[in-house]
Amino acid sequence: MYLTFRSLVEDAPGRAFKQAFAHGWPGWSEWMRKRHKPKPDDLRDARLAIRRHMPEFETLWETWVAQCGDEEDAALFLSFWSPPRYLVHCSQAVIDGPDGPMLIRNYDLDPHLNESTLLATKWRGRRVAGMVEGIVGLADGMNDAGLAASLTFGGRTVSAPGFGIPLIIRYILETCADVPQALEALRRIPSHMSYNVTVLDGTGAFATVYLAPDRPAIVTRTPYTTNHQLGVEWPRHGRFSRTKERAEHLEQLFSDPTLSPEALRHAFLTAPLANTGYDKGFGTIYTSLYRPRQRAVSLFWMDGSREDFSLVAMEPRLRKIRFTASGSYAVPGHAGDPLTYLPHHM
Repeated sequence: MYLTFRSLVEDAPGRAFKQAFAHGWPGWSEWMRKRHKPKPDDLRDARLAIRRHMPEFETLWETWVAQCGDEEDAALFLSFWSPPRYLVHCSQAVIDGPDGPMLIRNYDLDPHLNESTLLATKWRGRRVAGMVEGIVGLADGMNDAGLAASLTFGGRTVSAPGFGIPLIIRYILETCADVPQALEALRRIPSHMSYNVTVLDGTGAFATVYLAPDRPAIVTRTPYTTNHQLGVEWPRHGRFSRTKERAEHLEQLFSDPTLSPEALRHAFLTAPLANTGYDKGFGTIYTSLYRPRQRAVSLFWMDGSREDFSLVAMEPRLRKIRFTASGSYAVPGHAGDPLTYLPHHM
């Protein structure tokens, strides 16, 4: 199977937003139809939740909705208020080194379910760049203040009224400049399910936060996380995702005082942190790396291919990747091709 990764750049919501919407909405709208039971007050409740918990986003949300034709289903989806259950199987870690701190993560899922888009925006005046999750949400990203953030599923089935985690990641990158500000927001905003969020800034300050809908956020200084929190609470998912095995491998890596950023990057591109079960919905689709001091973003695949970006000079590109049982590989002739026009369907 193949995915074409693309980077898109814009200031105000416009052409790049519409491309992301056209690319992602067919799949997400089907997901909503199958998993969400509409209620008469859904949209009202979503607006009130945004107004209460993310007041800075109400006007931006209205702009997104206007860009997609004021469609009510899209408006509800883009609010991320109390969505259906959502989970991804990921690993992430932070490490310091001679070039400063870095955040690295593997995004593990079925390739058909990933939007394969690095979106750089200035929707509220601050440059934010990250991997799209849910059209406007982010799975991981960084802003021009040097704050980076990434999510993993927390391995618990409980859910409650709250926001979907991709919008929470977008929110902290749009509104926060450092780890203390991000922690304040993460403690305050309700999450509809359990997720682990790692945040890092240019000073080297970091935290891994265990979010849950049924208990207060737990802030830890553990430099890595996989797909459980205080323990494996969903045994079937734990076995499928091998969350404990990946965490134990990371623990072993970090027990070595000589562990370098380059060695950690190599570990993320190889088993057991890198996974190739694409046909089972558990394969590493990309590895992202954020360097806050340099305002630098890189995407990697298992064959060593990479795409490097700078937040101060983001540019649109295409990179086609092939996924097989032995790994992920760049397709020859598609190495960071410049992108001047992106068709609505690729």
